[in-house]
Amino acid sequence: MSGRPHGFPRVWRSLAEVPPDFGPCATTIGNFDGVHAGHQTLMRRIVAISRERGWKPAVLTFNPHPAKVVAPDRAPKIIMTLDQRAEVMGALGIEEVLMLPFTAEVSRWTPEEFVRTVLVDAMKVRAVLVGDDFRFGHKQAGDTDYLTELGARFGFEVDPIEPVCVRGERVSSSLVRQMALTGKVNRACRLLGRPFALEGVVVKGHGVGAKQTVPTLNLQPFTEVWPENGVYVSRTYDVGSGLADSRRSWKSITNVGQRPTFGGHDISIETYLLDPLTDPRPERIRVEFLWRVRNERRFPTPADLKAQILRDVAVAQKYFQRVARKGRMAS
Repeated sequence: MSGRPHGFPRVWRSLAEVPPDFGPCATTIGNFDGVHAGHQTLMRRIVAISRERGWKPAVLTFNPHPAKVVAPDRAPKIIMTLDQRAEVMGALGIEEVLMLPFTAEVSRWTPEEFVRTVLVDAMKVRAVLVGDDFRFGHKQAGDTDYLTELGARFGFEVDPIEPVCVRGERVSSSLVRQMALTGKVNRACRLLGRPFALEGVVVKGHGVGAKQTVPTLNLQPFTEVWPENGVYVSRTYDVGSGLADSRRSWKSITNVGQRPTFGGHDISIETYLLDPLTDPRPERIRVEFLWRVRNERRFPTPADLKAQILRDVAVAQKYFQRVARKGRMAS
């Protein structure tokens, strides 16, 4: 494990790396893609139990997603990188994260082998909190009842957790993906408990927009779940340090699409900053998608497109003014 920013958990990327002082701990187990509202509820309980009993709050996750090994054609697109997930986990109070390499050999472990090798010998768990539909071991042979039996044998307790619902919907990573991929970013935000965001490097664009419409930052994301083509109200952060810098953030609008006015075919993500951009120009950014404004469409001329962008800017400014008023009323 290398050095980490303040508030970032200790992260271990193999069993061989896990130190003797990893535990005793309380943990939860899963992929936690998105670290959505349900995951957050689970992790806050891990933190509370650990503080009450003098243990370390921990998370066990996998790299890559097990489906990429056992059923690659059904493997889901990722919402967040592992390091992005760890950042959110750290903000929730998680102190230790084991990112277990999921290999063909690991996929063949029996439930008992998995528990003994990872939970008992490496992590020294005292409590495991999982969803009531949790499955583990070769061909998902283990369930929460079997995990409870193994816990009684190896000396840890098991606490199944009820699913979390937001406005009547059961929160899941697959639902977050569905909402983002269909452009319903405000619903994705509710499920996540924070804005849906893409993070990546700023790349050179085609150079046409800056000359004929407006200058943009062109994002190449690290992850695979992008909002449906369209224009969105957004907020953009400079994450050159690896963490979002609130002092370097801008209200913005973002277009996801193929740039049909200019005859484009490849999908691009272009962000126009509504606030002045001061030096240095960011090399890595995080774009939070807050509200869908409209579908992407082809305009007769770049001048027509620029006029529409200015109308989109007015919509975005009204959005931010409305949010600011709500904030003042709540304070």
